[in-house]
Parts: sequence; structure tokens; C-alpha cells
Amino acid sequence: MWYRRVRAVGAAIAALAAAAVLLAAGLPPDAEEAARKGVVTFVEGSAKKQRGTEAEWHRVLVDSTVISGERVRTFTESRAELEIARLDRVRMAPRTTIDILKLYEESVEHQRESAIQLQSGELWAHVGKKSGGQRFSISTPVAAAAITGTTLRLSVDADSCAELRVYSGEVVLSRVTAGDSLRKGLSSAPQQVQGPTEVAPPREVSLEEWRLIVRSMQRVRVDARGEVVQSGSFSREDPEEQSDWVNWNRERDQKL
Repeated sequence: MWYRRVRAVGAAIAALAAAAVLLAAGLPPDAEEAARKGVVTFVEGSAKKQRGTEAEWHRVLVDSTVISGERVRTFTESRAELEIARLDRVRMAPRTTIDILKLYEESVEHQRESAIQLQSGELWAHVGKKSGGQRFSISTPVAAAAITGTTLRLSVDADSCAELRVYSGEVVLSRVTAGDSLRKGLSSAPQQVQGPTEVAPPREVSLEEWRLIVRSMQRVRVDARGEVVQSGSFSREDPEEQSDWVNWNRERDQKL
């Protein structure tokens, strides 16, 4: 029976070693596990999620979890709120679908990454400031936003056009190239979005033209071909900012 004791001792040593690594990183094992999951903090109406490549959809309930690789959708007259990486909130408007690409996963650069892709509909994100070792991004089929200390609204229309509105903080918005949902290979320096302007008619743009810093109360609209077609500022008094959806999100943010 001695070999069983040796195996048991070896397993215990391995478990202690793993715990020591997590503690050295600043997170106890249970916190590390929790950080890899998102929590559903609000559901109104009907919301469902799909796990990986499964065909079946599962009902989303308050206090249930979401994990990397899942797709979440809301239906007509429905909305939902997700808590991501403990500090960040993502809210889904009616008829919205998102893919949770990763939650607090370590990258090859040893950074903790969380990434969501908005496939259709509209979301509101309230994201806390990130340290140099953390990343949070939200992408659409045509553009990706690197986020830190930001409140924003992002939408994808039926024609695949995307629009970003930043309410506080700043966002680095980049073009998504073919086959790349998380923007790779963009080495040009970001450019600041200027005051209200109407962009020239659609045309092919280079990658050097297509990386923007979008700051508080600025918006950018990108068409289905990945070209910037509008950019400039907006006001809280605009008709688009008086909707029930916007007011509800502002109230939720104030409660945070």
C-alpha cells in the first residue's frame, strides 16, 4: 500500500504548489476560480445562453454564471446585466447577442484579458480602471474597443454598421481586419477624434488612418466595410440620449 501513500502525498504537494502560485499572483484559489466567471446580476424579460458548440439554449437567471466560450442573448422587451471580472458591468439591450470570448485569462504576454464580442444589438459597459497587466476589450465584426476606466455604449445595426459612444474615460477604437476579431497587427499610433465633423463619403482606408482615441462625449460610426463614416461629439441633451435605455443605464451606474 506504500505506493498509494506516495501518490497521495505527491497530489497534496502538487495542490499546495498550485495554491502557492495563485497566492503569489495575489489571488487565493477560490478567488482565481471566481474571477474566471461572470455573474448575471439582473434579468428583465427573457435571456438565454448557449455553451460552446451546443445547439441547446439555456435560460439565464439572476446569480447564475457565464464563462468563456458562451453566447448570451436577450429577446424582445428584455435586458440583462453581467458582472465581469468582479468590477465591470456589461448590460444588454433587447434583441442583443454577445459572445464571451475570454474572462480574466492569461495571455502570452502574461496579462489578464477579458474580451467580449457584440454580434448584434446594443450594450452599455461600465468598466473600471485597469492596471498595466490587465486588458478589457469589446469588439464588433468591424471594430474593436480597448477599454479602461470607461463608460460607453456600443451598437451593431442589422446592416452590420457599428457605433460607439463614450460617456467617460477614453477608448482606443481599431479596425478589425479579415479573420481577426480582436485586432492584430495595428502598429500605428492612435489619433484623437476631433470636434463634430461629417466624414467624407465611404472609401478604402489604410490601417494607419484607422486607430482612434475616442474620449468623453465623443462618438464614432463605422460601416459594414470597416470604414469610419461619422465622428465627432454628442450631448446628453441629444434626442438619442433621452431614451429609457440610456436613462436606465445611468441610474444603474449611479447605484454602483
